Amino acid sequence: MDLYEYQARDVFEKHGVPVLPGIVATTPAEARAAAEELGGTVVVKAQVKTGGRGKAGGVKVVHSPEEAEAAAEAILGMDIKGHTVHRVMIAAGARIAQEFYFSVLLDRAERRYLAMCSYEGGMEIEELAVERPEALARVAVDPIEGIDKAKALEIVAEARFPEHLHHKVADVIVRLWHVYRNEDATLVEVNPLVLTDDHEVIALDGKVTLDENADFRHEDHAALVDKSAENPLEAKAKHMNLNYVKLDGSVGIIGNGAGLVMSTLDVVAYAGERFGGVKPANFLDIGGGASAEVMANGLDVILHDEQVRSVFVNVFGGITSCVAVADGIVGALETLGDEATKPLVVRLDGNAVEEGRAILAHANHPLVTIVETMDDAAAKAAELAA
Repeated sequence: MDLYEYQARDVFEKHGVPVLPGIVATTPAEARAAAEELGGTVVVKAQVKTGGRGKAGGVKVVHSPEEAEAAAEAILGMDIKGHTVHRVMIAAGARIAQEFYFSVLLDRAERRYLAMCSYEGGMEIEELAVERPEALARVAVDPIEGIDKAKALEIVAEARFPEHLHHKVADVIVRLWHVYRNEDATLVEVNPLVLTDDHEVIALDGKVTLDENADFRHEDHAALVDKSAENPLEAKAKHMNLNYVKLDGSVGIIGNGAGLVMSTLDVVAYAGERFGGVKPANFLDIGGGASAEVMANGLDVILHDEQVRSVFVNVFGGITSCVAVADGIVGALETLGDEATKPLVVRLDGNAVEEGRAILAHANHPLVTIVETMDDAAAKAAELAA
């Protein structure tokens, strides 16, 4: 789960990372009141989970409550890379002497953590990494040892900070590590990390991604979910403990096993080229030991997607019996009744395949077509969606 900037700021403050005061506003009047409370120069910042806010006009420095109100009025409702701005953060201004960069993230390829740090911040870090890779230090972090003061000093030395800043910056890096470790994050990024005219090091902007697999350890993380921004189908699937991701196509996909589902997405996209560019509408993995109930829940989610015009159920029975899959399909269609209006193409193979196909044949539901091969089934589903 990605956090909004204001949420990251609050998490930083909780763990002792130096930050500036910030107040969230959802109306221009609230923005004006926040600017009055903070006083002086403030920054009105769009709260969206994407980059490029400044270039899009979503970050404005203002010098009075009246200007803050006008800026919020201009920013609220703005579309930034497909994200609508529903709230802004009014942040206290800072007199910046220098800007730096720091992040710690999960390095999946190396099965460890990676700290990245640069004495040069305030720009697109991707551009810096390509144009001047020597300016971006990459330091491996052992998951057990983490980042203590000695490791933090190693990081700032690798990033070529002048010696008089080593301890000051290292202290903040250690606290940012506490955020990463204690909140079970997969990313903590600060760009920029700034040195003020008063020689204080402050996290001026923050990005935090939390590992949802660790939610059971963090009851407070539930309050960070922005339910208004959640896709309702993804929220429904999550409530049903389904591995579901919404896509933009028109063929609903259900499979058992992530590898099979990914292959199914490719096969449908390939077949769809013959029918005007038909594409998959979702990723849905019902798992290796899915029951009839799980199958029915998956169909319930997909059939209520307005973009879906046909559904491809692609199951290779291993742990999952094709009987359970067939029972789930029949039961779901009975439960949905008249709400089920979209054709289903079903390809079953493996464990108890003949029995599963017999159940579907006996039910003889007008929406269900049984196809023996994966390629033929994908082509049929794409044709029906077209």
